[in-house]
Amino acid sequence: MRYGLLVQGAPYSSQASHSALRFARALIARGHRLESVFFYHDGVYNAARLAAPPQDEPHLIDAWNGLNAEHGTQLQVCIAAALRRGLLDELESARHGKRGHAVESPFELTGLGQLIDLGHEVDRLVTFAP
Repeated sequence: MRYGLLVQGAPYSSQASHSALRFARALIARGHRLESVFFYHDGVYNAARLAAPPQDEPHLIDAWNGLNAEHGTQLQVCIAAALRRGLLDELESARHGKRGHAVESPFELTGLGQLIDLGHEVDRLVTFAP
């Protein structure tokens, strides 16, 4: 079965991100395919490359990167929600005249159209919200 995830919670403010990651690993372990994770609302903070949690806490951003590296799962970030929260990739940073960026590959800034497409492409779209 093909899955997509919608993550709406920030990584350390609610259980949404951690639960989504555990769910993702479980479904892959059972032989299912995780096509994409779409980060929306405060969930876009999962793509913040500058996050540095304490060593005794899980590094969720690195875990999402690992999911991409190991299984090819797309990591899509809502561009409107990200820009509102100051999370820009290199292209958007240059376009808006900002120095530095906080989002980089494998996370990709995309629009809500990709979320709609994901909903049509997969068998199940599961939402994780605070």
